[in-house]
Amino acid sequence: MSRVYNFSAGPAVLPEEVLKEAAAEMLDYNGTGMSVMEMSHRSKAFEEIITTAEQDLRDLMGIPDNYKVLFLQGGASQQFAMIPMNLMKNRAADYIVTGQWAKKAAKEAEKYGKVNRIASSEDKTFSYIPDCSDLPVSEDADYVYICENNTIYGTKFKELPDTKGKTLVADVSSCFLSEPVDVEKYGVIYGGVQKNIGPAGVVIVIIREDLITEDVLPGTPTMLTYKTHADAKSLYNTPPAYGIYICGKVFKWIKAQGGLEAMKEKNEKKAKVLYDFLDQSRLFKGTVEKKDRSLMNVPFVTGDADLDAKFVKEAKAAGLENLKGHRSVGGMRASIYNAMPYEGVVALVEFMKKFEEENQ
Repeated sequence: MSRVYNFSAGPAVLPEEVLKEAAAEMLDYNGTGMSVMEMSHRSKAFEEIITTAEQDLRDLMGIPDNYKVLFLQGGASQQFAMIPMNLMKNRAADYIVTGQWAKKAAKEAEKYGKVNRIASSEDKTFSYIPDCSDLPVSEDADYVYICENNTIYGTKFKELPDTKGKTLVADVSSCFLSEPVDVEKYGVIYGGVQKNIGPAGVVIVIIREDLITEDVLPGTPTMLTYKTHADAKSLYNTPPAYGIYICGKVFKWIKAQGGLEAMKEKNEKKAKVLYDFLDQSRLFKGTVEKKDRSLMNVPFVTGDADLDAKFVKEAKAAGLENLKGHRSVGGMRASIYNAMPYEGVVALVEFMKKFEEENQ
């Protein structure tokens, strides 16, 4: 069986070189005579894996020294609670709702304090990013929260909101490491790694040190306190060791590709192939306002649910996997993360052209 082109939104495609390297080290990592899967997280070998991974991520993103990098579990969804538990000192926060995940995060935060939804694009099924240049930021808000790239709806903040001096918290799960980022503009950047960086089971949190305190909401579990993990260098309990090891390999792979500038260039080139086709197609159309299009997730429809289903089925038979749109929106979605080769997007467009000719 040869490899398919996997357009899954997550868990998603990983670089083939990384998978081959991991396969070669499966029985014996670096002369230890065992797999990383079997290794004590307190061992010298693993300490080196996690330290190197963190340093490579710091290099890639230019993370300043006054930010901590935490490798945690519980996925991005656990952060929906962890953020208010740790940051909601005034019991108030502002949320910009541009999709399903920001909506869920806002709802979760309501358990801990007052949530002001200061902008939303729900009126048009989240098909655009609202203007965030002059928002009614609340006086007492502890932070302003965004989901930077919306996996389901295929939108992306091209400019960060003006938070009027308030701490910006961003879920970057589906655009993590896809382009350069100015970390200092954020108080917290976090994301599940299963879309652009590694296997499911790891969430990376990059958090400014002044936001890590013992002053958390009463009743916050030890495991959900950032300080617990920051003080223990992500080793308070057994971390998702194998997942971190794969993330570390992906960081090295991105470095070898030329870093985040090069990644962005490649991603723009791939996305252009698909968007250019969608813009002139007679059958398929993209569902997002042009100015807000994501480089990572491209939703599209034919306008006919039966035809959409036929497309997904025939695409699968042609080795183009996981093109079905999220159950909440239907249609199709191509997730074209860092590890999706340019050839994969070209193959998809060629197939779409053929399908259009046959089904006009």
